Amino acid sequence: MPCVATIGFFDGVHRGHQFLIGCVKQIARERDLSSVIITFPVHPRMVMQPGFQMPLLSTPAEKRQMLEAQGVDRIVELPFTMELSQYTAREFMVEVLQRRLHVDTLVIGYDHRFGHNRSEGFEDYRRYGEEIGMRVVHAEACVVDGVTVSSSAIRRFLCGGEVTVAAHCLGYEYYLEGTVVDGFKVGRKLGYPTANLHVEEAGKLVPADGVYAVRVAVGGETYAGMLNVGIRPTVNNGGRRSVEVHILHFSGNIYGAHMRITFVQRIRNEQKFDTLEALMEQLACDAEEVERLLLPRQADES
Repeated sequence: MPCVATIGFFDGVHRGHQFLIGCVKQIARERDLSSVIITFPVHPRMVMQPGFQMPLLSTPAEKRQMLEAQGVDRIVELPFTMELSQYTAREFMVEVLQRRLHVDTLVIGYDHRFGHNRSEGFEDYRRYGEEIGMRVVHAEACVVDGVTVSSSAIRRFLCGGEVTVAAHCLGYEYYLEGTVVDGFKVGRKLGYPTANLHVEEAGKLVPADGVYAVRVAVGGETYAGMLNVGIRPTVNNGGRRSVEVHILHFSGNIYGAHMRITFVQRIRNEQKFDTLEALMEQLACDAEEVERLLLPRQADES
């Protein structure tokens, strides 16, 4: 069946992707065709450059779930192979998009390029489309508060600890999921016991080191949390980066439980204190800040 389609990796399924997919659905309705998202299970660069690791905004399962929520008629996961990477843009349009997937109209993202040398742009794609009978539409960029939304821009924000800006571009607050594992138990001695998160997807991006106000979902309940990402220099963590959260007003054994941590706001940088007493004083201030940021919001939502 002929379709209107767009193609990309769609890491994070952010507001730019959502805007692009909205264009696909609108054109499909106008032309009485089905709407299709074509994506790759693995980023093409990771196939082309073995050993390259791209920090991901979404795991494959998360991405699939978010794409399904966009309400298109079909999602095609196209394995990206070395053979596929050798196709010219025109060959890809003919052999894959037209003959295999029956694309009638292709909606191209503002910065998207395909084909083995990636030197061709929209005008080339449009010309090839005219030659083979495929309509090619160029979608505009999605700009939020002066920021052109893209996966790479969102990665930069998260790597800089700017989780609120990243959330504005994503259209949702960034999160990590995983299992609660045993830790050093130093937080317990300081009066702030923590749950250490083992992130399920090793390739998922962990935001910059620092202290964050977060929401913690575990055991079917959601709590306010004070999260530390980093090496805990004051207590000599040995250089191993950890993701550990103190859940406010909570006590209980959750080792082995599944936990989701949603980033709301960065409070401060991770820093080394001269004494444990100074660290404890700062933790008390951090906890007060988390209370101020999150607990009134939780009360309003309940």
